[in-house]
Amino acid sequence: MLKSALNFSHELLDEIVVEGDFVVDATMGRGNDTLKLARLVGESGRVLAFDVQVKAFEQTKFRLEEAKVLERVCLKLEGHENVGKYLEKNIRAAIFNLGYLPGSDKSVITRAQTTIRAVKSLMEHLCSGGRIILVVYHGHSGGSVEKNALLEFMDEISPEKFQVLQYQFVNQENSPPFLLAIEKK
Repeated sequence: MLKSALNFSHELLDEIVVEGDFVVDATMGRGNDTLKLARLVGESGRVLAFDVQVKAFEQTKFRLEEAKVLERVCLKLEGHENVGKYLEKNIRAAIFNLGYLPGSDKSVITRAQTTIRAVKSLMEHLCSGGRIILVVYHGHSGGSVEKNALLEFMDEISPEKFQVLQYQFVNQENSPPFLLAIEKK
């Protein structure tokens, strides 16, 4: 059975992230990806996680405390466009879930300008074989603008340095999410 964009994103992380890695969750949300990454990097690894919403920060912190992995994670209550300030060494992987936090204010959404700025910073610090994964939820107000800008940006990435994958279902209704993955050669 074909995997959803979200499940496929986790498979792409499972393939490359190992104990001791440094990784980024660019959109904490409810903490699912942050927790997954914290488990993958183990005790010697580190996760840097971002979100602009207090609710997301608090839910993620609670989830990490419950799982006893909070010490592996640095939580930032700020936009992912600032990720470059915190990258002193190379990262193995980064993940984004774009759109809005379910069950919260739908006017607080990710935006193309800040997402692309974050991706560019992450690309500069991505180790060979590393991946930046974006799960693009675009079926909301403003979602198509971000989607189109991201697709245009991805099309311009140097094929000599990176591979770019788009994974999506094409026969589903209601703007199903799709996945974009950038892998450094």
